[in-house]
Amino acid sequence: MKTTEPIAGYDIPAVEAWIRTNVPVLEPPLQWTRLQGGHSNLTYLIEDAGGRKAVIRRPPLGELLPKAHDMQREWALISALGPTAVPVPAALGFCDDTEVTGARFYIMGHVDGRPLYSADDTRRLVPESQREKLAHSFIDVLADLHEVDPDTVGLGDLGKKDSYVGRQLKTWYQSWTASIEPAKFDDPRAHSLREFLLAQLPDQGPARIVHGDYGLHNTLTGPDHSIVAVVDWEISTLGDPLADLAYALNQFPDPSDRDREWGEAPTAVPGFPTRTMLADRYASRTGRDLSKLDYYVGFNRWKSAAIVHGVYARYMAGQKSAEGVDLDNLRRRIGEQLDLADQAIGRLKQHGLSA
Repeated sequence: MKTTEPIAGYDIPAVEAWIRTNVPVLEPPLQWTRLQGGHSNLTYLIEDAGGRKAVIRRPPLGELLPKAHDMQREWALISALGPTAVPVPAALGFCDDTEVTGARFYIMGHVDGRPLYSADDTRRLVPESQREKLAHSFIDVLADLHEVDPDTVGLGDLGKKDSYVGRQLKTWYQSWTASIEPAKFDDPRAHSLREFLLAQLPDQGPARIVHGDYGLHNTLTGPDHSIVAVVDWEISTLGDPLADLAYALNQFPDPSDRDREWGEAPTAVPGFPTRTMLADRYASRTGRDLSKLDYYVGFNRWKSAAIVHGVYARYMAGQKSAEGVDLDNLRRRIGEQLDLADQAIGRLKQHGLSA
C-alpha cells in the first residue's frame, strides 16, 4: 500500500520536517508504503523523489508494557553492530522526542531483501538448489553475532549477564502458573520439565548478544539467496548464545523429530539441511561445545508452551476476542510443544545427563 494520506501513528508533516533536519540522505516529501510483519510495530518504507529509500519504525498505538516495542534498544543494536560482521540495516536517525509523532521512532537504511514467513514465500523466492546456501548463511550470521563481545561494541549494559536461562525459567513458569485458572488447563509436564531444567541448568559462560527471535521471518533474504540483514531486535538482550542457537535450530526439521507436522513453516520444503547438520556447522565456526544442545532445545520448547498457554488463557478469559481463532488448535499447540520438550530431554538423558 502506497499513500501520502494521513497514517495512524505518524504525523507526516512533523516527521518529514524532522527528517529534513536530521537525516540528510533523504529529501522530503516522501512516499510511504506499509511493510508486512514487524511485530505490530508501525513500519513503513519511505522513498524520496530521487528514489532514495529507507525504513521508519515506531511502536503500535495504545498503552504498552514498559519494556515492549523498545525503539531505542533496536536503534542501539543496529548502531553498534553496523561495523561488525553481522549484517544490519544502516542506522540513519533516531528521534527521542515523543512530541514529534507521539512516540520514539527511528529510521534505518533500506536493504534489498525479503523475510520468509511461510513455505509459499520460500517456494517463490528461494529455488530448491539455493536453500542449502540460505541455511548456511542463516547459521553463519548467528555464529557471527555470538562472536561479538558486547563490551567491545558498547552493548555491555544491554541486559543482565548472568543466568539468562534461569531467569527465563522463572519468568515463564510464573506465566504458566498464573494462566492455569483462566485457561482452565494445566499439564503436569510443564512442572516436571521446569524442575528438570532448573536442576540441570548448565554454566552459561561469557554473555553474548542474543536476538531472542532469530528466524527467517526476522532476517532478510537477498537476491543472492543469502542473509543480507537481521531485523526486529526489540527483545534482544545479553545471555546464553546456546539458547539463541536452539531457538533458531528448532525451526528446521530433523530425522530425530517424531510425529511432527511442519505445516507451512518457511523450512517445510525440500532442500534445507537438517537441524543436526546446521548445529555441526555452528560448532565448527564457533568452537562451542554443543553436547548439551538438547537441554536448550527442550528449554525453548517448554518456553514456547508457556507462551502459547498464556495466549490461550487470555482468549479463554475474554481478554482478547476469539472470533475466528481456533482455540482447540491453540490448546493442541501447547501439548505439541511439551511433547517436543519431552523428546529433547529424553535424548539428553539417553546421553547420560539426568536429574
